[in-house]
Amino acid sequence: MKTKIIIVLLATFVLSCGVSKTVIQSKKVIKGDWTLDTISYSEEGTYNVTLLNDVAKECFEGSEWQFIPNNNTGNYTVKNSNCSTGIRYFRFTIQEVNVDTGLYAFLLKPTNEKYKSDEYNRGFRLTLANLSDSEMQWQQTVSVEGEPFVISMNFSKSVTE
Repeated sequence: MKTKIIIVLLATFVLSCGVSKTVIQSKKVIKGDWTLDTISYSEEGTYNVTLLNDVAKECFEGSEWQFIPNNNTGNYTVKNSNCSTGIRYFRFTIQEVNVDTGLYAFLLKPTNEKYKSDEYNRGFRLTLANLSDSEMQWQQTVSVEGEPFVISMNFSKSVTE
């Protein structure tokens, strides 16, 4: 009897630690090719912002992104010829919905082409503010002169034929 109780408790514990249905569904939606259409700021003005420790806003707009959720990897290609063009690689994680805001935490970690971290081992925490079959929005809140400043990155899903 004692063994049965331990097995039931162990099974309950293991199942409760798994990925939620909400996260699994969001990974299905994010899978595929996306275009980063626009980047906007919560405040009016001209800002010199380097996103994801890579390139400026103007370089990211029009970039193409691919998400492969079965191994949490992806890549993006900067297309703007006035910028450092080319393909970049990353790993990503979608974390459980924040109960207070109803939003997801989205973690993105730049890597090399073999999906290994660089020497700095950095990552970026973003808010996955919107995710549908056709649109996605990331938000990152930073501080500018001691005040919250929100950067919104707006994607559209590429149509596959």
